[in-house]
Amino acid sequence: MNLQDFIPFLKRTFAHGVHPPEHKAYTAGLPITRLPFPPKVILPLAQHFGKPSRPIVRPGQEVVRGEPIAEADGFMSVPMHASVTGVVESIERMPSARGPKVESIIIRTYDAVGQRTMYGMERNIDRLSREELIEAVQECGMVGLGGAGFPTHVKLSVPKGFEIETLMVNGCECEPYLTTDHRLMLEDAKNLLAGIRIAMRATGAKNAVIGVEDNKMDAVKHLRATIGSATDIRVGVVKTKYPQGSEKLLIKSLLDKEVPSGGYPYEVGVVVQNVATLAGLGRLMPKRQGIIERVVTITGPGVRKPGNYLVPLGTTLRHILTQVGFSGDAGHLILGGPMMGTTVASLDVPVTKAVSGVLVMSDESVTHDADRIYPCIRCGKCLEACPVHLNPSQLGKLAAKRQYEAMAEAFHLGDCFECGCCSYVCPSNIPLTQYFRIAKAAYRDRVS
Repeated sequence: MNLQDFIPFLKRTFAHGVHPPEHKAYTAGLPITRLPFPPKVILPLAQHFGKPSRPIVRPGQEVVRGEPIAEADGFMSVPMHASVTGVVESIERMPSARGPKVESIIIRTYDAVGQRTMYGMERNIDRLSREELIEAVQECGMVGLGGAGFPTHVKLSVPKGFEIETLMVNGCECEPYLTTDHRLMLEDAKNLLAGIRIAMRATGAKNAVIGVEDNKMDAVKHLRATIGSATDIRVGVVKTKYPQGSEKLLIKSLLDKEVPSGGYPYEVGVVVQNVATLAGLGRLMPKRQGIIERVVTITGPGVRKPGNYLVPLGTTLRHILTQVGFSGDAGHLILGGPMMGTTVASLDVPVTKAVSGVLVMSDESVTHDADRIYPCIRCGKCLEACPVHLNPSQLGKLAAKRQYEAMAEAFHLGDCFECGCCSYVCPSNIPLTQYFRIAKAAYRDRVS
């Protein structure tokens, strides 16, 4: 760490939060490798925030890898592209990670072809205007690859009247177990910088800051070497703490700016993007290609061959786990990390754009008494952990009484981003985060 970083280092964090065991040693040192192609892919039309895509192919139609197969249905939507060369088997409702079945395009993979990306066209990104850049980002189907799945072109479209000073590049990857962003910063730094330049032009940002936790100093060193003499892009080191990767908290840590309650980063002159998202833009947009695969950390005690794998979108968990040596049952599977990830109950759920990790727990690693919920003892640990300074204890009591309006209007439930800190520290095993998720959904239904 150089002197420039050391002087303000103690200030580069936020108040509260937690320090769960990292468990990153399983995969942090393993380079990205390609997972074998599956016999078929299941591509949900709803795998991002906003409106689902509209299919433009029909059953029986042959498609090549990279070819558009669904178009955007309005501004809050993105197109889909074939992740394999094969034939469209059907378009039907299939299981999803969230539970309900969703309309999906099923493609049977051709075994005899090399599965090269056959679709695309070279173009000069530097000649595109800001409006054309936004259109090109939507054209490639990019969404936030850090887990949120928000359409990237929408996030880069700054509302009129706001000026962006800083592009904040999120390389914290604070979730335990996950190491995809870490490996991308080490192995794909040039495309990351190209994507940063694209995002800076699209938003009008004057500078960019890459935020990286101090448990990834090898990535910090490599990024600084790749940036070289450029003065408008820098790397900021922050303390390793969960949830450091939350965009509002990262803005506070590195820029000491407060995003107002219920507000957005652009209100303080900042746009935040994940490193995987920007590396994808830097790699795909000059070739006029769409996103058809992503890096996924597959790890956990229930995996014999953990690693960071390049996985075609639509690959089912069943195929993935066959390749990495899975032992256990579907009840121990988590998409994402252990703090904000979602459990799945079917091995036929596919990897989508927002899936950054597949965590496989063994039976021995699961705490079986965690399902026993006890009364709140008013210890205050949840208040000390909440990174946005809410009162999770009071919110939990209101949730039990279904007083959703009070939660939202008087206790700022909307500021909760479901990080899981309160549930993690609760000695009574109260699933506060799940309560809040249900309360938000119920409140939205009431006011809509």
